[in-house]
Amino acid sequence: MKILMVLTSHDQLGDTGRKTGFWLEELAAPYYLFKDAGAEVVLASPKGGRPPLDPKSNEPGFQTDLTRRFQADGEANAILGDTVRLDGVTHDGFDAVFYPGGHGPLWDLAEDPVSVRLIETTLQAGKPVTLVCHAPGVLRHAKAPDGRPLVDGRDVTGFTNTEEEAVGLTRVVPFLVEDELKRNGGRFTKADDWAPYVVADGLLITGQNPASSGPAAGRLLERLANG
Repeated sequence: MKILMVLTSHDQLGDTGRKTGFWLEELAAPYYLFKDAGAEVVLASPKGGRPPLDPKSNEPGFQTDLTRRFQADGEANAILGDTVRLDGVTHDGFDAVFYPGGHGPLWDLAEDPVSVRLIETTLQAGKPVTLVCHAPGVLRHAKAPDGRPLVDGRDVTGFTNTEEEAVGLTRVVPFLVEDELKRNGGRFTKADDWAPYVVADGLLITGQNPASSGPAAGRLLERLANG
């Protein structure tokens, strides 16, 4: 079993002067679920190399046992420091693709034609794609084979408008994940703010927020186990 995890290369939080990137828990929790299940994990990002970590995700209040495990894991950090360029990989050779969130993907992966093509071709090849928190926003330009928006008529979730409002970034982000998924015809559902919540619609699996990243990875492993 081989899983591709796609991380952002974007590190600027709009014009606030603050840093952003990927959210550590959303990498660490799935990473260890995959590794502990015996999977080979490959990390990729648009620019390759070390992707930017959202510094807020490493503050004490947001750390978990798995984020601390990752930070102390020399092998994991070596892999993180040398991600492959996204334009150098395809779904070939992988069983699934997983997108952690963080605010960074809203700026780069959401507009990246390489990422869009990866999502479309992976699903068309009959392989699952999982996206959590802000990462479902990268589906905004993805299309189904008939040309309709990929999420049109599909059950999806992602970071909610009220969660974005709670972190004070509604007017900073380029778009709101919930609004964008609905605009493209997605049947958006959600749980309470910050509660774990995962939605699976065929090969497309989405999670609402950081706490959903582990459960979403677990749902992906179940999908792979069941064929």
